[in-house]
Amino acid sequence: MAKAPTVPARLMAVLTLATGLVEAASLLALGPVFTGMQTGNVLFLAFGVASQDPFSVAAPLTSLGAFTVGALAGARTEWRLEAHRRRWFVIAVLVEALLVTVAAVAVWGLEPVRSDPSGRHLAAIAVLSAAMGLRNVTAMRVNVPDMPTTLVTRAMTAFLAGWLPGHDPLFGRTAGATARRAASVAAMFAGGIAGAALLRLDWPPAALLLPAAALALLVALAYLPLPLLTTR
Repeated sequence: MAKAPTVPARLMAVLTLATGLVEAASLLALGPVFTGMQTGNVLFLAFGVASQDPFSVAAPLTSLGAFTVGALAGARTEWRLEAHRRRWFVIAVLVEALLVTVAAVAVWGLEPVRSDPSGRHLAAIAVLSAAMGLRNVTAMRVNVPDMPTTLVTRAMTAFLAGWLPGHDPLFGRTAGATARRAASVAAMFAGGIAGAALLRLDWPPAALLLPAAALALLVALAYLPLPLLTTR
């Protein structure tokens, strides 16, 4: 039987915070497009196809394609690393930090998109989406309850349904579950509002991506002293 992996919820909350920064940069300055929350891109693509505007489908199509590559590569690589008892979680998060840094370099000195994204905008979107594809696989493999790190809909629903007014025992009302759900929503909100505020102050997109990469790096370093992660 598989052994449940253990990654502290606080580390997953930090990755969620990083997602908020990345999505603020991609949605408000590069696309507009999501990189981790692909539901939005499916809708953006559908709206673009319906409007018959070829430029409006470029960003969501780029993101969806790169996300697919990142998820496939991440799944194959993480499984192989785990099979050889390597620290696959650390390596995956380090690769994510590297990809986000590459995206920051790609848009260095580039202004937020004003109309249609340029080639450099789309290149950054592709790299970020690949990183988030990898992240989604990583988060699903560690499977920390209420901490998917790239979306908060389920955590918010569980928080509301399990909270006293909802009072649904199916969702559980333990202190740990409530804290994780609240932290998931709060971390995403904090990352998003910080990113939006910095852009409002005319900070360049790269200034949002570099802290996001630094947060991922800190998570990898913080996990190193912990026991080897395995799902076997």
